[in-house]
Amino acid sequence: MNKEEQLTTRFRDLYNKMVSLNKDKMEDALRGYKSSEVHCVEYIGKNADSNVTKLAESFYMTRGAISKITKKLLEKGLIESYQKPENKKEIYFRLTGQGEVIYNIHEGLHREFQERDKTVFEQVTEEQFDTMLNFVEKYNTHLDAEIKKKATNIKPE
Repeated sequence: MNKEEQLTTRFRDLYNKMVSLNKDKMEDALRGYKSSEVHCVEYIGKNADSNVTKLAESFYMTRGAISKITKKLLEKGLIESYQKPENKKEIYFRLTGQGEVIYNIHEGLHREFQERDKTVFEQVTEEQFDTMLNFVEKYNTHLDAEIKKKATNIKPE
C-alpha cells in the first residue's frame, strides 16, 4: 500500500472510530432526531438566513432532500420559516426555543468529545497543524472541483 492509500485508509479509519465512539452518546442525548436533522439544526443555528439552497450546498444534497428534512424540522417545532420584507420569494429558517435546546445539546457533546481528545492535540506543534490544515484545504479544493465537474456532467432525463 503506497502512502496515498495509507493516508486515505487512515482518514477513513479515524472517521469511523470517531463515529463509533460518539454514536451512543449522541443517540442517547438526541433520541428521536436523525443525524441529518441535528446537523441541519446545527447549520441553521450557526448561519443566519439559512435557506434550502444554502443547506443543500453545505451538505452536498439535493434541494428536494433538504426540503424533506426542513419539513420534518418544522413539524417537530425545531425551526420556523420566515421571509424578509424585501424578498418575499425566498424562505429562510431560524431555530425555535426547542431547536436551540437541541443545538445546545449537540454543541455540548462536541465540546465533550474535544475535551476527551485534547491530549492528542496538545502534542501537535503549530507547524504540524499548519501542514495538516494546508493539506486538508488542498484536498477539499480538489474534491469541490470534482463535485462541480460531476454536477455539470449530469444530463437531464
